[in-house]
Amino acid sequence: MADFIDKAKHKAEEIIGDVKERIGHKTDNDDLATEGSKDQVAGKAKQVGDDISDAASDIKDKFTN
Repeated sequence: MADFIDKAKHKAEEIIGDVKERIGHKTDNDDLATEGSKDQVAGKAKQVGDDISDAASDIKDKFTN
């Protein structure tokens, strides 16, 4: 089960990526915009992993109780 700290880090990664992407677009810095986009995707993917972990833990708890 994903803990609160990991979930917060993953959400922060997504938010920071969004900020980087916006700044990159505003300053015509394609590298920064691309990096920001990648950070967002990575953060979202980790959040999906957190959700899957939580769901698996919930299912396990239902069968073991």
